[in-house]
Amino acid sequence: MNILVINCGSSSLKYQLINSDTEAVLAKGLCERIGIEGSQITYQPAGGEKEVTVSPMPTHTQAIQMVLDALTNKKSGVIASLAEVGAVGHRVVHGGEKFTSSTVITDEAMKAIEECNDLAPLHNPANLIGIRVCSELMPNVPQVGVFDTAFHQTMPAKAYLYGLPIEYYKNYKVRRYGFHGTSHSFVSKRAVEFLGLDKDNSKVIVCHLGNGSSISAVQNGKCVDTTMGLTPLEGVVMGTRSGSIDPAIVEYIAKKENLDLAGVMNVLNKKSGLQGMSGVSSDMRDLRAAAAEGNEDAKNAIEVLCYGIAKYVGGYVAAMNGVDAIVFTAGIGENVGMIREKVCSYLGFLGVTIDAKANEAMGEEVVISGADSKVKVAVIPTNEELAIARETKRLVEA
Repeated sequence: MNILVINCGSSSLKYQLINSDTEAVLAKGLCERIGIEGSQITYQPAGGEKEVTVSPMPTHTQAIQMVLDALTNKKSGVIASLAEVGAVGHRVVHGGEKFTSSTVITDEAMKAIEECNDLAPLHNPANLIGIRVCSELMPNVPQVGVFDTAFHQTMPAKAYLYGLPIEYYKNYKVRRYGFHGTSHSFVSKRAVEFLGLDKDNSKVIVCHLGNGSSISAVQNGKCVDTTMGLTPLEGVVMGTRSGSIDPAIVEYIAKKENLDLAGVMNVLNKKSGLQGMSGVSSDMRDLRAAAAEGNEDAKNAIEVLCYGIAKYVGGYVAAMNGVDAIVFTAGIGENVGMIREKVCSYLGFLGVTIDAKANEAMGEEVVISGADSKVKVAVIPTNEELAIARETKRLVEA
């Protein structure tokens, strides 16, 4: 069965067509600047050249239609017709407490997703648009929602409750939800297989490090804690997000800079993190280059990131009363050995050692811990699209 994986953002759309039997990617691409002047679609069939077409996409309907046209076009399409698409899997950012696992989309499910819009106002509405458009253009094809938050719904109350009046949780569902759940689920499961651990007796810490970063503690295959909270703003320092800060800073900066609440939140989400601290960039390549040239702010930004990751890892070792494996994934985690080495330099108390040669690896599955390390440390590339396809296949064929 061919499964179309759709990841709708507010002005972008990533897609892959995956053969769910072989798990081969038949084609993939990206629609950019939807609803904005200069919109374009990138399409790449397996083994073929990347094609870029500049064309107006005033709404997601036109974008998805262009994706379907690209997949079926006679010149470089990979399927003869839409009849060859067996199901569509959608990334949905926030499922609140309503969704503890992926689900086949029904009218009831759509309503429940809409009720989570307040929790992810930038993402969920766009995700819903993608589902609606695909349902209209492919009315007889099953649609499946795969939620970023679902994997973390196994957290106990002691991990997800905040120190706020309990009415805020009971009335408004203010709690820790966590994100990147599809990635954390995929990587933690693959780590158990790759490292030969017992899935029913395992303690794995996953460090998903990219422009957005989060860490999770996974015990016996279930998430018991994670760094992101009600929103993706909480946790470690990220590309442009501040991560966890003293909440009183919001009021303090608002008064000093004459900003309203929306203004301060914009600073915390889009002007902080590595970019804000360094004054250089949110891109680790730029930061490393600046640090190498002696830029102290860039050096400090990198150190703050690694120090913060190490503190969370140490805390999750305590939360699980031990750890079998520490795994790095996502853009930074998979490709920047220096960050992995710096984080692990704080973990000598666990008996962690790093194989310098193995740690040079980029974007591949590899054990980077030394032969004498008491904890296995590995790099496992994430594959959220494949994880969505697997969930979609499981539900459609159930």
